[in-house]
Amino acid sequence: MSSSSIPKNETTAPKKFLNDPSDAVTNYIQGLLYQYPNTLRKLSNHNVLLSSKIDYNRVNILSGGGSGHEPSHAGYISGVVGGMLTGAILGGIFASPSVSSILAAIRAVTKPNNDGKGGCLLVVKNYTGDRLNF
Repeated sequence: MSSSSIPKNETTAPKKFLNDPSDAVTNYIQGLLYQYPNTLRKLSNHNVLLSSKIDYNRVNILSGGGSGHEPSHAGYISGVVGGMLTGAILGGIFASPSVSSILAAIRAVTKPNNDGKGGCLLVVKNYTGDRLNF
């Protein structure tokens, strides 16, 4: 059925469940925090989700990238579903996270002068923006 044959008073079904596309990442983060209140925490002033239980004596794993592929990053934080990551750094829709958010996440999961214990491993995908920012 072509668009010209649809009567003007009828509407088509929505393709996505979004209140406002410009707030999609914020809404996604809020939804995960509501769903996992004792498991996740948000790093203030950044789109970074972290496990609420961080062991600074082990190597913590972070990953991230553009939003829009959920649950590609935050869905794998320990205690959510997969349990592989300590934290996820979320960029905008199909856009890499900022360098400041990446650095804030690294600092949040590592302690300075930890006598060689612990650390941080970044899992970076092969997207050009992620390779530049991470």
